[in-house]
Amino acid sequence: MAAIEGISIDSVNSASERIQDIIDESVNSRNLDYSHFISLPLAIHPELVNKLINFQHSILGNVSYKDESTDTDYNEEEGTTDPKGVDQLPKENAGVAVELKVDDNSESVKVNLSKIPLVSYKPKASKSSASSDLGIDKSIFIKPKTFHLTVLMLKLWNKERIKTATEVLQSISSKVMETLDNRPLSVRLKGLECMKGSLAKARVLYAPVEEIGSEGRLLRACPFLEVIIDAYVEAGLVLESDAKDKLKLHATVMNARHRKRCYSQTPTHFSARQSPLNKWKRKVDSFDARGIFEQYGSEDWGQYLIHEAHLSQRFSFDENGYYHCCASIPFPGNVQVE
Repeated sequence: MAAIEGISIDSVNSASERIQDIIDESVNSRNLDYSHFISLPLAIHPELVNKLINFQHSILGNVSYKDESTDTDYNEEEGTTDPKGVDQLPKENAGVAVELKVDDNSESVKVNLSKIPLVSYKPKASKSSASSDLGIDKSIFIKPKTFHLTVLMLKLWNKERIKTATEVLQSISSKVMETLDNRPLSVRLKGLECMKGSLAKARVLYAPVEEIGSEGRLLRACPFLEVIIDAYVEAGLVLESDAKDKLKLHATVMNARHRKRCYSQTPTHFSARQSPLNKWKRKVDSFDARGIFEQYGSEDWGQYLIHEAHLSQRFSFDENGYYHCCASIPFPGNVQVE
């Protein structure tokens, strides 16, 4: 643990306040990304995972798909020769040679072209597909094994704050059963919506939550979700700007922020006080989602039981491919959904 030393109590207090101001400024800036979030896992449903994989396949086109646990591209390695792309020669012609004739009184060479076997090749495919032209590639799709509903984003930059966040979630466990009347909760995912930008320049696509039945049970569950948010706000773990946002359950399917980072190669000028890391300009990112909406705008993704709520850690995954769970609270037990 770091210690602050000074010539007086006032100087120590002043330094402490200044350090806290710097921390607060950093936390509220975009330079410090969210480290954790409260999630309702949906990737536990295999049928939903399969739908997401098929969704990706249909958009990316006729490309090979590899397991999400690898960091390889959808496209096959360039340079692979497809024997079906060549008109095969008969075996008896495999040894045909070109006949050359030289006239005694001439230095020129005559070539009998009729003896040269002709082979035709299919046109080489263009490296840029229709999807890539629209700003769509594998990296902006949410990995099916991490699919979830997002409740609240958090910035927990040390062990103490992670511990506090864990305790906050566990402390409200009993309120889950009370809010849901000890009855299971199911949700249906229906259609697609654009969270940021226009359809032509979309940044985030998500599947909105649609309530099942007419009992209003999802509406009654929302107060529980608000209880989670309020508890984290009271613990000082939520940014002021995030606390003001209206709760909207959503399951992200595409996010341009996840694209493999692309930086311009033109360095910018920076002063001695600026970090050299800022010399690379990050490009504003988006993709054209109009065609996706035409095909999947009213897609019924299905209805699914919500088993529990997680305090999930970003950029860290468990053996099943889902985000590392720092803490969890159960929802009422499983039932067969009609």
